[in-house]
Amino acid sequence: MGSARKSLNQRIRTEIERRIGSGQWPPGHRIPPEHELMAKYDCSRMTVSKALTALAQAGIIERRRRLGSFVARQHPHLEQVALDIPDIPQVVTERGFSYAYQERLRRLRAPVPSNDQESHFDAGDRVLELHGVHLADGTPFALESRLISALAAPEALGADFSATAPGSWLLEHVPWTRAEHRIRAVNADALDATLLEVDVGAACLVIDRRTWRGAQPVTAVTQAFLGTNYDLVARFSAGSSRRG
Repeated sequence: MGSARKSLNQRIRTEIERRIGSGQWPPGHRIPPEHELMAKYDCSRMTVSKALTALAQAGIIERRRRLGSFVARQHPHLEQVALDIPDIPQVVTERGFSYAYQERLRRLRAPVPSNDQESHFDAGDRVLELHGVHLADGTPFALESRLISALAAPEALGADFSATAPGSWLLEHVPWTRAEHRIRAVNADALDATLLEVDVGAACLVIDRRTWRGAQPVTAVTQAFLGTNYDLVARFSAGSSRRG
């Protein structure tokens, strides 16, 4: 029963987050009351309350006494996402290749606050550290080093990433609401060159990304692509804000 309840909590949270993330429920929108959610999911008030509490703790909704729950209004300092987050397996298969993920390292540890890529994780959190290689037709396509918050995604600790790559699993189970990208051009060092099966010094594109769900950190990932394997495309409308 505990496992089923946990799964249902996650389902309720995920479906509410998707409605918010898609814009269907904009900031200030009133979440259906608990009794409606209980009827929809055929579950107890406790199950619904736990799901809503988790969303409130993540800063995604606001719970107001006697009024109900509402989609939180974004704090003015939140950044806009400049680029979509790519699903590497989808990118590979769309190019007509077979995809696979090869895990090289997996361990649970405390975050290191002095590391810029880890500094956004809470001090009391634990992070699942993953290192792996994305393959296209058995050939290295990209390298990935990822940290996943155990607080934001406890189910990730037992997930089988040989079946579903970590990034794809997160996109499906823990929708993000805010992301930050940093893009670098580097030359492959000896280790990366060996893993990518290229010469030392080969041109690579490296993306450092951090994501949040509301105020709660979700993941930090560094992905390294050969310069010939990846394109960056950004689309802007005439009404988009611009800064010189």
